[in-house]
Amino acid sequence: MFFGLNKYLKVLLPKGLFYRSLIIVAAPTIILQIIITVVFFDSIWIKANKGMTRSLVATFKTLHDVYLNDKGSLEFLEDSYKNNFNFDIDIQKDKLPAVSAEKKFRPMDRSLRRELKSVFGNNNYWFSTSKYKNAVEIKIKAENEIIQFVVPKEKIATSSVRLFLMWITLPSFALIFIAIIFLKNQTRPIINLAKAAERFGKGEYINEFRTSGASEIRKASYEFDRMVKRINRHLNQRSEMLSGISHDLRTPLTRLKLQLAMLNQKDIGKKMSNDIDEMEKMLNNYLQFAKTQVQEESSAININNLFEEILYDIKNDKLHFEESTKELILVARKIALKRCLNNIILNGLAYGENVYISLKQTTNRLSIIIEDDGPGINEDQFRNVFKPFFRIDKSRSLNNSGVGLGLSIAEDIINSHGGNIKLTKSNYKGLLVKISLPF
Repeated sequence: MFFGLNKYLKVLLPKGLFYRSLIIVAAPTIILQIIITVVFFDSIWIKANKGMTRSLVATFKTLHDVYLNDKGSLEFLEDSYKNNFNFDIDIQKDKLPAVSAEKKFRPMDRSLRRELKSVFGNNNYWFSTSKYKNAVEIKIKAENEIIQFVVPKEKIATSSVRLFLMWITLPSFALIFIAIIFLKNQTRPIINLAKAAERFGKGEYINEFRTSGASEIRKASYEFDRMVKRINRHLNQRSEMLSGISHDLRTPLTRLKLQLAMLNQKDIGKKMSNDIDEMEKMLNNYLQFAKTQVQEESSAININNLFEEILYDIKNDKLHFEESTKELILVARKIALKRCLNNIILNGLAYGENVYISLKQTTNRLSIIIEDDGPGINEDQFRNVFKPFFRIDKSRSLNNSGVGLGLSIAEDIINSHGGNIKLTKSNYKGLLVKISLPF
């Protein structure tokens, strides 16, 4: 039972911390005000109005009986009640109005109708609380005449109820407004921390993160800033080490090339030169992998324009791009993303006759689909090809003399943007690469 109620409450309640905190602060205040208001109306206001109405009707009954016993005292009664109670009394040679002027659901009318009915009986009275703004008109049957009373409304209901409601509601709204301001200030540091973590997860460079808010939030922000610096330092050290090794190895390779060119045995020299060329290409791949770790500022990129640049650089009629009709703007690191797409497209062109590129947009995601009509990759190798230095001998890799870093670099770039990359079978019997990126 409680599990079902808890599940229903989770669906019903807001997800954000600010709104949940606001409910925690505002709900008790609102509930307390409702309880106070209900108790006041039930035990004080309604009972007080009932007593005032009963006393007023008893006054009408007294005047009614006095008039029937001594009609000559009418002038004295009119002057006395006019001066002392602000009542207007008039005797009319008429009948009660046939059309009722009562408001059935109005508290004042219900209270007055109940007391008049209990004292004078049915069809012996008529009243209207809406004919005059600040007065109530009451007519009571007295044999063949009508006694008309016009009395102030304050004799029937207290006028302080509106003032009471105002003092109940206005301070409550003021307190809730103050609570909203304080809650905004308390939740803002948490929101900033979440945004910074999201940006860092997408590979963006985080400058000095300013801590603020409560001591617990400051501590979490401080530890996050330290973690970001440690991770950046580790990535920089790894990139610098790999880049340094690659640069250092180029010098002896260049010397070996010069020595081979001076050999008299050309066949042996040619074979060794080919091996050195392959080693150079491997070093270039290492350097390219190191470049993906270099910090690059994110900027707004028009995806259609980015692919137009890639098409212009490659200049291949076998590359087919289906341009989106919408202007797709993505915040990303342009150089890294372009390198990733170039790797995948050149790989498709190397192993297939044609490469087809299309774009699809959802509410908050952009899908880039790259297909080719080459030999493809076996499904059991889809995950392995993303591992660094993994090569498929009998099928394909991102270049024939590569070291198996092409798709690893591509996946690293896409993941650093908060996206994902998947492989599947193409509609053209080749490989389909689907890249999904958040807007």
